[in-house]
Amino acid sequence: MAERLNYVAASPRGMQAFGAVHLFIEQCGLPSSLVNLVYLRVSQINGCAYCISTHSRDLLNEAFSIPTLLLLQVWRDSGDLFSERERAALQWCEALAHIGETHAPDADYQAVRSQFSDKELADLTYAIALINAYNRIAIGFGRGPDGSFIDFSAP
Repeated sequence: MAERLNYVAASPRGMQAFGAVHLFIEQCGLPSSLVNLVYLRVSQINGCAYCISTHSRDLLNEAFSIPTLLLLQVWRDSGDLFSERERAALQWCEALAHIGETHAPDADYQAVRSQFSDKELADLTYAIALINAYNRIAIGFGRGPDGSFIDFSAP
């Protein structure tokens, strides 16, 4: 898909507002690897090529293993590859990404609640909401994968 609009140039203050939330998430205390894992999973659900390329690269830069990235879509069937905390976050992000269908079930809330403090859960939910918004913007305006995604020629 060809890019439809340079939305950053068209409305820089709008993107700055999203950027302020992004900066808050970066500084909120949640591990960046957990945030990027959630960003990637939500982006997979939404089919956002730009965000999938960006957050895959971010996780690889944080030394996340390639098998973990490859099995993210099937995390429920991946044994102990993901920690209980990661599993709870992934379950919560899927419930919220599919909110129209799931209505954020109590069981999903209780699972994530058992792994995160009040502040962490609020911040995690802000991160999930933010990436859902970014996905909709990037997909709506036809933004494709980041050109510097991964250099497979590197050793």
